Amino acid sequence: MRVNFTVNGRQQEADDVWEGESLLYVLRERLGLPGSKNACEQGECGSCTVRLDGVPVCSCLVAAGQVEGRDVVTVEGLAEFAKQREEHGHGGACGTGGGCGGKGVSLDAAKQWAAKPADSQTGEGVELSTIQQAFIDAGAVQCGFCTPGLLVQADALLEENSSPSDQDIREALSGNLCRCTGYEKILDAVRLAAARQSEAV
Repeated sequence: MRVNFTVNGRQQEADDVWEGESLLYVLRERLGLPGSKNACEQGECGSCTVRLDGVPVCSCLVAAGQVEGRDVVTVEGLAEFAKQREEHGHGGACGTGGGCGGKGVSLDAAKQWAAKPADSQTGEGVELSTIQQAFIDAGAVQCGFCTPGLLVQADALLEENSSPSDQDIREALSGNLCRCTGYEKILDAVRLAAARQSEAV
């Protein structure tokens, strides 16, 4: 079958997709977006987390056919996604309890978001999002295998909750496993990103 969907603001088409093929496989092998990692293939580790219509999902558990006509954001497009969200006053510090009146962004406005072609392929050439920079500054990256999924999940958390408690952070990231860091630096990074977003308001 042929699957048409939006990835990081660009219309994409995947041909010859078989019924059991996962979104993760299509992203990595057919579209050349290797940021989402293939680890457990059972939805247990979170390393393949992407946003599907704004909601974090394990792409290894989503059949490729389910994304027909839908919108996917991978770690490669996270910086541009965050930039567009910031410019349009949606999410981030404007999440729950924020000062943006809870209006969000209209569907028509969201459809206008579009990453530059090179950006949506590699993520290169764009300024890092707040959460990406915080991961670097807090030393939350070691081997890096789990990092893409953690970044996508943490970005979603900060969009919904601009001032998360430690318990909120732990709960949001509970589906993302890391074998290197011991998690404390990851928690530090999310706290740092939340603080930076609050300062920017």
